[in-house]
Amino acid sequence: MKSRMVKGYLLAALAAAAYGTNPAFAIPLYEQGMNPDSVLFFRYLIGLPLLAIVMFFRGVSFRLPAKTSGHVAILGILMALSSLALFESYRYMNSGVASTLLFVYPIMVAVMMTFFFHEKFRFTVVVSLAIMSAGLLMLMNPGEGVRLSSYGCLLVMVSALTYALYIVFVNVSYKIRSVPTTLLLFYVLAWGCVVFAVSMTAGSGLILPVSYTGWINLTALAVIPTVISLACTTRAIQLIGSTPTAILGALEPVSAVILSVLVLHQTITARDITGGVLIIIATTIVIADKSVDRLMLHVRKFFPRRPK
Repeated sequence: MKSRMVKGYLLAALAAAAYGTNPAFAIPLYEQGMNPDSVLFFRYLIGLPLLAIVMFFRGVSFRLPAKTSGHVAILGILMALSSLALFESYRYMNSGVASTLLFVYPIMVAVMMTFFFHEKFRFTVVVSLAIMSAGLLMLMNPGEGVRLSSYGCLLVMVSALTYALYIVFVNVSYKIRSVPTTLLLFYVLAWGCVVFAVSMTAGSGLILPVSYTGWINLTALAVIPTVISLACTTRAIQLIGSTPTAILGALEPVSAVILSVLVLHQTITARDITGGVLIIIATTIVIADKSVDRLMLHVRKFFPRRPK
């Protein structure tokens, strides 16, 4: 049981770090003239043969049980809408700020699991969400001359909500639990391709990369923040549940900051470091939630309630 939990936490952290690479690969494609629909269509389309190869060598059948097809379709549409809203927001606001705002979704997941599925809202969850929110506010520092678009913020909130619904649905659907992770992700990406194809047909149109670097960025998008991140997320939810996976996802802005320093050679401020430390503290509390809960129980004993 302990090894299962450790594996779940590691997978959730890896998923967050991988998802944090989205802007690094997407923004150069926008600079080449591509639109979000085209970027996401190729991102998901390139991911399909990669998953097919993995499934072939693992001996996973491509046959999807009929009883799960409707559920998988819902997951695919939710993931596509989340990706599209986030990538659209990059056109209206700073991508780093948008990626940071996205991580209101752990709060959405915790609230949905508590009020709709009667999950116990533990004290450690409250504390970790509060610390995580403070850390995200520290990281959400647009800087001088960078505006916060109200429409961009709305798009990010739509992305966060649909991603939260995806995480909750994977956790609560007993039919989905029986589907192998790679098979589930294969059909999620396939449904995503359908959504983006319909969107492009409706008006945005298909735009191809203008250079080989564009195809490299698209392939990187398909591998790192798509196949790796979504596979790790789905498996982590099955191992440790939706709320811990969602909260550990807040490590994504930390990975984005580290990436901007190491790859893009941007400067890092004391505010960024403080925000990152707060998020790491919050995720540590989630990992050690049982120990922290026991500690808080001992502390409460020193402050007994007054008799009525």
